[in-house]
Amino acid sequence: MEKSKARKGKKVLTIIAIILSVIVLLNVIGFAVNKIFFGNELQAVTPYGQMVEVNGHKMHVYSMGSGEKTIVLLPGSGISLPSADFGPLMRELSKEYTVVCLEYFGIGFSKQTDAPRTNENYTEEIRLALSQAGYEAPYILMPHSASGVYSEYYAAKYPEEISAIIMLDTTSTAVDAKGNLPKFVYSIAKLQQATGLTRLTMGLVPSTQKIENGYTEKEISDYKLFNYHVLNDNMIDQSYRMIENINSAKALPFPQDISVLKIMTSQSVKRVGEQYQKDHLTRLGPNTESILVDSTHFMYQTNVMDIVNATDIFLTKLNK
Repeated sequence: MEKSKARKGKKVLTIIAIILSVIVLLNVIGFAVNKIFFGNELQAVTPYGQMVEVNGHKMHVYSMGSGEKTIVLLPGSGISLPSADFGPLMRELSKEYTVVCLEYFGIGFSKQTDAPRTNENYTEEIRLALSQAGYEAPYILMPHSASGVYSEYYAAKYPEEISAIIMLDTTSTAVDAKGNLPKFVYSIAKLQQATGLTRLTMGLVPSTQKIENGYTEKEISDYKLFNYHVLNDNMIDQSYRMIENINSAKALPFPQDISVLKIMTSQSVKRVGEQYQKDHLTRLGPNTESILVDSTHFMYQTNVMDIVNATDIFLTKLNK
């Protein structure tokens, strides 16, 4: 009886060992194939705008239009190629304004940096990149999602450089931010990308970057390509420091004389609750107004004209 149990136990261990060996082998093969055939595929894509020198590294700044007011688009976390992702919105806004898309270090065509992804570093990099690209303050910041945190920090530190902020479903700094994903989770995701698994799974996710939403075929193709390489050390550090950055921005009083328009989406309000948004609006002060758009969090992919019309109305009122 005991010998029978021992044999069964040995068989189970053998099966487990075989399964683990197959998994390791598939990962090794995936890594090799991904490296050999796709390792340099991004080099075939030319930057849309200009590459400027920021603290010893190249950063991508892309612009459209020549209007008197300068709107600076700042991407949310996890966006692989903001210059393509913001394409339809940039084209519409550029009819009236100068529109600048800034790609942080580690995303899009911008190179990586060793500098920690803190509010302070983001702010100084934004300022220097815009200056190097030939743009002068004051700016109208238009951040999406996590970039709302950096925009608030920027405004608190250099209020004279910001004429207004138009927030696209931004992260609130009125909360007591806690908790974070363990670092090993990011390591697993990075391994999946290296072995090509991300390339397979991303193809299953439906996208709203479509021709009918104003995207060009090149923007759709380039964004998809960059998505296969989105995870790197800068992106991981940005995600890991998000809690720290929210609390850092919250610790600084927001300048009450800076006008803010917060455009919220129905998806986010449903997910986080109305109080989350109300507390944020209160923190931003009396010169803050808000509107609600029936959309997903990525409103700029599907609701371009809602953003453009709200922007026009908001900035026209500021000029009176």
